[in-house]
Amino acid sequence: MSRTVSAWVTSGEDLLGVVGPFSVDVPWWSEVEPVVGRLEGLLRVPVLVLRLLTVEGGEGGRDGHVTYHVEALQRPAPELLGRRSVPEGLSWGDDVLRMPWARAEGLRELLDWGVRTLEAAGRPVTGRVVQRRTWNLAGLFRLPTARGPVWLKATPRFATDEAAAVGAFARVDAGLVPTVIGRGEHRMLMAHVPGEDCWDASPETVTAVTGRFVAAQTALAHHRLPELRDWRTAVLADRVNALLDGPVGAELDREERQAVRGLTDRWRLLAECGLPDTVVHGDFHPGNWRTDGGAPVVMDFADAHWGNLVVDGLRAIDFLPGPLRATAARAWAEAWAAQAPGSDPVRALALAEPLAHLLYAVRYQEFLDGIEASERPYHDGDPAAVIRSALRCAERPGAFLTDLEV
Repeated sequence: MSRTVSAWVTSGEDLLGVVGPFSVDVPWWSEVEPVVGRLEGLLRVPVLVLRLLTVEGGEGGRDGHVTYHVEALQRPAPELLGRRSVPEGLSWGDDVLRMPWARAEGLRELLDWGVRTLEAAGRPVTGRVVQRRTWNLAGLFRLPTARGPVWLKATPRFATDEAAAVGAFARVDAGLVPTVIGRGEHRMLMAHVPGEDCWDASPETVTAVTGRFVAAQTALAHHRLPELRDWRTAVLADRVNALLDGPVGAELDREERQAVRGLTDRWRLLAECGLPDTVVHGDFHPGNWRTDGGAPVVMDFADAHWGNLVVDGLRAIDFLPGPLRATAARAWAEAWAAQAPGSDPVRALALAEPLAHLLYAVRYQEFLDGIEASERPYHDGDPAAVIRSALRCAERPGAFLTDLEV
């Protein structure tokens, strides 16, 4: 299945009409650069995508028929648009949970801030800003400058202070993370990192980036960042119990809830493995590593927190293809054995394999609690789904553990 798109177009307070449906090559709902390009060709004026309105079909944030709210920066000719009456049931009114970059005035303010901040930093914008992605977890824009592109990223209220997390790693290993050029509340400007994401990482890349990241986390373990949420093991155990006592628990049957509660002792045992609490990336998969052939740069710290770092090792393992899973596990365990003598990182991986999924359940519920109704198709059902993944891991541990002689 591919993505087809319709767009309801506004200009200021005026609803101008609808365009589409038309198809785009990129299936992901949040990837709006091709949507903007197609709409500007049809409407002959510059536009920006504000937010998702509806989705029919598709799943996992991709495919299906997607309808967006789009703001025209100039008024297009009326004959280029279709009907002007909003169909019943379309999410059109204001919403207190709407992201600032999903409102026309908020988006203009954000882009103006980016341009002004780069001007003050001596890197004036030399062309039009390009909207790359927009969804409930981020707005991402590319700003051209004479010294190369700069990326403007905006994040929601429930996201980490990403610039603070990146800055912490930069203090101990500057080349490991992007260069931050400007920062504000839930927004930052980053220098472009050339190359490609590491979805096809070699064993050498996996081992190198893991060892380097572990060394940086070790250096940060003695300096708690107050900007980061406290997600140490005891806190997460309480958050999981709260999920089970609420609507998420109602999506599970009695046996599933009991089985999850049966994992409780693993939190204590994990804390006894001797690994330090430190800055945890939270989404340390190879799609968030980027390289042009040199040392990889680690990106996207919006899920960073203070807690047990085993989740980063498991996240990398989860997203790598079969043969590389054991490579990643071994690299992570050996790096921590060297950095924390007397610790037991292999046992930590075994204990935490299901617990990591429970952490993701807590995080997905934060997403759902913090976004407006029309954006919920991105995450509906995710907390219960990853809780069930935790139970499967507890019953059938990953094959990568066998190679570590757990």
